[in-house]
Amino acid sequence: MSWQTQLRGDSVSWLLQSDSPDVRYLAMRDLLDLPNNDKQLKAARKLAHKDGPIARVLSKMNEEGWWGRPGTGYGPKYKSTVWALILLAQLGASVMEDKRIRLACKYYLDEALNPGGQISAMTNKAPSGTVDCLQGNMLNALMALGYEDKRMAAAYEWMARTTTGEGLAPMKDKKAEVRYFAGKCGPNFACGANNKLPCAWGGVKVLFALSRVPVGKRSDLIQRAIGAGVDFFFAVDPSTAQYPNGWAEKPSGNWWKFGFPVFYVTDLLQVAEVLTALGFAKDARLANTMELIRSKQDEEGRWPLEYNYDGKTWMRFGKMKEPNPWVTLRALRVLKAAG
Repeated sequence: MSWQTQLRGDSVSWLLQSDSPDVRYLAMRDLLDLPNNDKQLKAARKLAHKDGPIARVLSKMNEEGWWGRPGTGYGPKYKSTVWALILLAQLGASVMEDKRIRLACKYYLDEALNPGGQISAMTNKAPSGTVDCLQGNMLNALMALGYEDKRMAAAYEWMARTTTGEGLAPMKDKKAEVRYFAGKCGPNFACGANNKLPCAWGGVKVLFALSRVPVGKRSDLIQRAIGAGVDFFFAVDPSTAQYPNGWAEKPSGNWWKFGFPVFYVTDLLQVAEVLTALGFAKDARLANTMELIRSKQDEEGRWPLEYNYDGKTWMRFGKMKEPNPWVTLRALRVLKAAG
């Protein structure tokens, strides 16, 4: 039975006929099962890099490889290097299509990555500037962009160790060679910004980055970190988002608002994206989340935009509450895996 029987309408054709070359390319790449050497797919990828959102973001890049201002690139939000690379990855950009993307990836690691593997948000590149959502987001983005760099191995090891707790001293042990910090303060995604409790928003980013590592190249440490992350997200019914809330009595309403792009604010669709990428699309524990996703489509099989960054980044990606190709793409990838 085709996965498209889950849809109320032919939204795949809608995406393939989009005015956005980026949308058309991603629909072909992710929904049609075309081989990488398919001539039409290669032509669509090339066009997406020359005309559309990818081209717009790249046009704003400094010739040295940064956006906004030089350095570690966390600020200003959401038009600096960090956010540009995350956005480019979600738009389907590739280092194979534009040399500026490779330059930007290298520049970012040169500026933000510490020898110990910590990706820092601080302007002085201090390892204490590490935090799960940044570490996971950036490794996920670099992998999605197709960038390869031997230094990323240390970043992955740090991220995996901070998840499992292996070989790390407590934050207070400042004489320890390897320890937690005020932001990344403990295992299982514990975060200072979440009152030192596990942060599911950060955890999603970490698990997404770990899922990018090919199965045959996953070390035992990475496998254990993935296992810990999956256990964390399945400790409750994901559709309830009943994860630790450091400063609130109930989960953020943003969990149920599907949006684009996705920066550090997370929605339940991204939880499903991560867990399906790891092979849990048909797991009974994800069933309610999958049903929630299906329920949000309209009669034509399209999903609305419920969270955005209008006025905060370089362009708009659709009007709120209207059928949105980017959110629809996200949902269809998940339902395809489930089907």
